[in-house]
Amino acid sequence: MSRDAHGSSSITVRVPRDENGFLGRECPDPECERYFKIKPGTGLQGKDLPCHCPYCGLTGLHNRFWTPEQLQYARSVVKRQLTDVLRKELKKLEFDYKPPRGAFGIRLSSKYKPGSPVPIHYYEERSLETHIRCDICTLEYALYGVFAFCPDCGSHNSLQILAKNLELVGKQLNLANALDDPALRQYLIEDALENCVSSFDGFGRECCRIRAAQSSDAERCRSVSFQNLYGASKHLKSLFGVDFERAVQRKEWRKAHVAFMRRHLISHRSGVIDEKYLVETGEDRELLGRRIQIESQNVTELVGLVLSLGRQLLELLPAP
Repeated sequence: MSRDAHGSSSITVRVPRDENGFLGRECPDPECERYFKIKPGTGLQGKDLPCHCPYCGLTGLHNRFWTPEQLQYARSVVKRQLTDVLRKELKKLEFDYKPPRGAFGIRLSSKYKPGSPVPIHYYEERSLETHIRCDICTLEYALYGVFAFCPDCGSHNSLQILAKNLELVGKQLNLANALDDPALRQYLIEDALENCVSSFDGFGRECCRIRAAQSSDAERCRSVSFQNLYGASKHLKSLFGVDFERAVQRKEWRKAHVAFMRRHLISHRSGVIDEKYLVETGEDRELLGRRIQIESQNVTELVGLVLSLGRQLLELLPAP
């Protein structure tokens, strides 16, 4: 407890952090109320900076993001300090008046017997699935799931997550290329192709989800799939009035589209070429019924195309 220049008393409570220096936060929006953590000392520096919920994007002062456990802990610390001060004051009021020696009189005394101290409600911060370091402001934070708004600068990490997933695809290809077993090498290459397309699908879906309110149809916007580029482009034009297909060079768009269609064959047709694939890609009809062949360099090229498509998509869409 301390006093200011005007004689007013105040109690400062230091909220504990976890073993890695992270501090728990909870979104104050009743429709969200989700838990996340930040690492003070990283990210933006300054006083009275706002906090952004990584899940719903709500912005407010940090004192609105306390968790129930932190508030309970703080209240118990305040109660403990107040009762300790009160006990000291009551102790000062103790007295013991004895009558004079040999005279008749009454002995008066008062003793303060303190009870048990107010218990402190300690707690532990929760474990979270994903730890992220913001590429924009360097804040370290943790959350459930993957995609998020940075609690400090408010930027969305969708492109950052896409880039990291594509980096893993590259490592998977390096592993495949080092194998002597042709069957296992082919399996890993095809799996890398699927992971590449899935990463872009997750990225695109998240881009639409956080902008659903700005689209012409919020419900449909939240369900847009990016596993077929032409289908996704059609939806984006209807929802946001943007032409995704023209965002990149025609040759690059075509290469990416063919790679996405090959991924579809692997995922849903065991890699066997069907009529739909030939119609969509315009490839030779003699390939009908054969198994598609995926080379490592095909996937490597797609990784670069997908990252370019991701950047262009963010430039086309409105800010969330």
